[in-house]
Amino acid sequence: MHRVGLIGYGAMASFVAKHLSDSSWKLTHCIARKGREAAAHAAVGDEVSIFYGADDIDILPDLIVDCAGHVGLKAHGAAFLRRGVPVVSASLGALADVKIYECLKTAAQIGNSQLQMVSGAIGALDALSAANIGGLKSVVYTGRKPPESWRGTPAEDVASLDNLEEAITHFEGSARNAALRYPKNANVAAAVALAGIGFDKTQTCLIADPKAQGNTHHIAACGAFGSFEFSISGVSLPDTPRTSALAAMSVVDRIFRQSEPMVI
Repeated sequence: MHRVGLIGYGAMASFVAKHLSDSSWKLTHCIARKGREAAAHAAVGDEVSIFYGADDIDILPDLIVDCAGHVGLKAHGAAFLRRGVPVVSASLGALADVKIYECLKTAAQIGNSQLQMVSGAIGALDALSAANIGGLKSVVYTGRKPPESWRGTPAEDVASLDNLEEAITHFEGSARNAALRYPKNANVAAAVALAGIGFDKTQTCLIADPKAQGNTHHIAACGAFGSFEFSISGVSLPDTPRTSALAAMSVVDRIFRQSEPMVI
């Protein structure tokens, strides 16, 4: 039996906990804030031990999974990596901050561990990563979401999201700037950048579309390999419009891959 711990106890943590129940991975640890123990137990189960950070744990899990977004990865990722525990995370946008990127990289090197970044709400990253070996000329990511998905973001400075009748592009620029300006909405842009030609060379376009039925992610890439386009439309987890269901599924898939005898 393999031991796994979670950072956070929100919708994604609940999804992960549910899907681990009949697997070879036993959920043993959960990192939560002091005073939030009851909420954490409600999300992940009473049998899971609650801790406040890596330094509080004597017997470490075999794997830590970040389910708390950028804040959770920044607060706890490096400490677990330094102690030799691999960390799985979908919070790829946090790595747009050069200081955080270097901190996590150094911690993984010190602990001889690994930060494993999942594909999240997008696919085709394996093709993009392979194409980068031969050389990529350009990569463009376009994210299209309903207006309500952009509330609380700089998109509100561009247009009145409640009164949109037509789609508007509210951001065009590098994946780095997208991830830094939209920390809760641009993890896919970061994933595309990390798999391909990097944060500064990956062009990003973010669109609010009142006619959108869900979140649509599109990659267009060309290089020495040829060219490809990939598009995927996904739905969110129930009651959490900013959390992709596929992103939660990709986290569970990455956990299971750790112990499978054959993987693709």
